[in-house]
Amino acid sequence: MYTEHFGLNFKPFNLVPDPKFLYLSPVHKKALTMLEYGLMSQAGFTVVTGEIGAGKTTLVRSLLNKLDDEYLIGLINNTSESFGQLMEWVLDALEIPSSATDNAGRYRDYVDFVIEQHAKGKKIVLIVDEAQNLSVKALEELRLLSNVNIDADIFMQLVLTGQPELSDKLNLPELEQFAQRIGVEYHLRALSYPETQKYIEHRMEVAGADHKIFTNEACAAIFCYSEGVPRRINNLCDFALVYAFADDSKEVNVNTVIDMIKDKRSSTIIKMKESQNPDVKRVRSWLLELYNIHLV
Repeated sequence: MYTEHFGLNFKPFNLVPDPKFLYLSPVHKKALTMLEYGLMSQAGFTVVTGEIGAGKTTLVRSLLNKLDDEYLIGLINNTSESFGQLMEWVLDALEIPSSATDNAGRYRDYVDFVIEQHAKGKKIVLIVDEAQNLSVKALEELRLLSNVNIDADIFMQLVLTGQPELSDKLNLPELEQFAQRIGVEYHLRALSYPETQKYIEHRMEVAGADHKIFTNEACAAIFCYSEGVPRRINNLCDFALVYAFADDSKEVNVNTVIDMIKDKRSSTIIKMKESQNPDVKRVRSWLLELYNIHLV
């Protein structure tokens, strides 16, 4: 809709994870490094947490694109119990053929497959996205799957990504044995204001922009309203571009962002809340003091 107006090759702010847009802020670079380190160091369990929309899934997809053929990857991203049993998910993710009708038989097929692939020099990695949705029982079953690892021989590595509730769950007394096997863990925090502006400019550049479209003040406002969470940034930037296009403007300024926020607050399904983030309050004060810009 607005791509031609702004001279873009494609939309810069899709909500669907796309590794080509990956902006490695210091925190995202560290998270990706920790994921890679977890695999290279043969860590049994690696856990990465972050708020909704922080970029966990995009990081996982970026990691997958960097791995070579020696890795055999299984990805589980539907973790609701209504979708079936854990062993069924594992067999499906790793494409393990099985005619077993019970979990004991499925587990034997899993063990045979893992040992066979290990003998071929393959490194098996099972990635569980949105792992905070797993029950305590399911997490304990995942731990039992790692029993195939014997001493220094790591037959299967497990990577869990999820919202902060995952950390709370893993600290429960009944999951103490699971927690003790975590070799690498990292929490993906939100972007700062400077990182948010670089993130916006990076995505615009990847999409084909050859000049600055979002003003500094607009980026500051978007940071305040998104609190530096990438998915929220994408949503607000996408709408801001639509509003600027509707006004036949070639740039997105702070007034465009404020008008868009006013409309979203009156009609959105998910109501926006006043931020308690001290960095957001600092940037709000800066906009008011230097530019007399009062964010609604």
